[in-house]
Amino acid sequence: MTNIESHETDDVIVIGGGVNGCGIARDLAGRGVRVRLFEANDLASGTSSSSTKLIHGGLRYLEHFEFGLVRDALSEREKLWSIAPHIVWPMRFVLPHLPGGRPGWLVRLGLFLYDHIGARKLLPTSRSINLKKDVAGRVLRGDIASGAEYSDCWVDDARLVVLNARDAANRGAHIHPQTRVVSFAREADHWSVIAEDKSGKQTHCRAKVLVNAAGPSAEAILTGNDMPSATSSRLVRGSHIIVKKLFEHDKAYFCQNDDGRIFFAIPYEDDFTLIGTTEAEHEGLLSEVKASDEEVLYLCEASNRYFEQQIAVEQVVWTYSGVRPLIDDGADKAEAATRGFRLDLDGGENGEAGVLSVFGGKITSYRELADEACDLLADWLPDLARRSWTADEPLPGGDFPVTKAAEFCDGLAKDFPFLPLELVNRYARTYGTVSRQFLGEAASLADLGRDFGHGLYQAEVDHLIRNEWASSAQDVLWRRTKMGLRLDAQHQQMLSDYIEMTV
Repeated sequence: MTNIESHETDDVIVIGGGVNGCGIARDLAGRGVRVRLFEANDLASGTSSSSTKLIHGGLRYLEHFEFGLVRDALSEREKLWSIAPHIVWPMRFVLPHLPGGRPGWLVRLGLFLYDHIGARKLLPTSRSINLKKDVAGRVLRGDIASGAEYSDCWVDDARLVVLNARDAANRGAHIHPQTRVVSFAREADHWSVIAEDKSGKQTHCRAKVLVNAAGPSAEAILTGNDMPSATSSRLVRGSHIIVKKLFEHDKAYFCQNDDGRIFFAIPYEDDFTLIGTTEAEHEGLLSEVKASDEEVLYLCEASNRYFEQQIAVEQVVWTYSGVRPLIDDGADKAEAATRGFRLDLDGGENGEAGVLSVFGGKITSYRELADEACDLLADWLPDLARRSWTADEPLPGGDFPVTKAAEFCDGLAKDFPFLPLELVNRYARTYGTVSRQFLGEAASLADLGRDFGHGLYQAEVDHLIRNEWASSAQDVLWRRTKMGLRLDAQHQQMLSDYIEMTV
């Protein structure tokens, strides 16, 4: 293995830099485990940056009698809010009632259960609303008179992934984005892994345990290495559209389409509305996931059924799409398939190296999933600290109480009075207390360096390169931030040239 860099044996190697892989790496590192993570592309470049951006129990899953799934997810909701109050925040969801939709009594029953089966403490309860008088009704069709509203949380999903990776690295983990696992082989009591970065440099690593958290590719990774998978995945594509904002208030909408499926309309990045999602069986390549013309039209028509402001396909500003690796439970329709997760463990006989494969799950349950995964690996990791810790330790930038978010934002504005208010809000909701690290001693906007447009300054970009593994304009514009919605082609090229020169 000449010309291949070798490392000493790790305890665990994680394949996959999505929310589950990074969550597991963080949990393991915090328990004193030597962990190394490989991601073939950028962190959160797949499913984990393509969600509907919600931390929720899944109100509609009650109709499929998945009470345990909903209860567990609801118990996670305020935990995640508490450890990441800068990127997770509460939101009220309006359920407009249309004739022919779900009956009112069923909605009220569902909301009652939703309020009480989880560990809700700070989020307000549901209530009925008169949409003829409530601000949320002003933008709806005139014949929509009644509805209800309830609480859930919104999350910047891609940043949730990166912050888990950052905290894992802070605790000693080795994180390798843009590095694909070329091969792995079980050699008695350890795994031998060859990984290759985008420059072609190869690395040889060994570990006691392999964690397969490759999302939609998890099953293929096993079968491609002659390891039969105990679980079958069902690949379901979820697509979303972004349009100029349809309403001025900060509430979101939970609506039922005329085919019985639901969609959300959510305030997004101040000036936009996010509408989604679809659920379609995905049969193409995982490298070519995008919203189809039919899906975009479907979401436009769904929105037009509820909102006075009609939208056409030509008005869609951006689309994004991700493939969810659901457990194939035999459900007739994709929307009925379970959102639960399964952890398959293989190995352990006579000291044999183990492999843990992750299937299914949703972004809300990632921390719980990681906690269970770590406990399952105890037989291979005799020095593993047994304490479950991730529900109490904030993610980087989230070290302030959820009830003090406004005060934190006010303090940032006071300490850096030269910052425009919209930039203060963006820094607070993107980086939390970490924003002070790259603001440093700045006393003017000029001190932040080059402006790439719309308040994306060099100091922030340099921070993302140094501390968050950003290595391209796409990493910065669509995952670390959503500034891609604002920068024109010329400014995006300026940013790309700068990163290319810097990295």
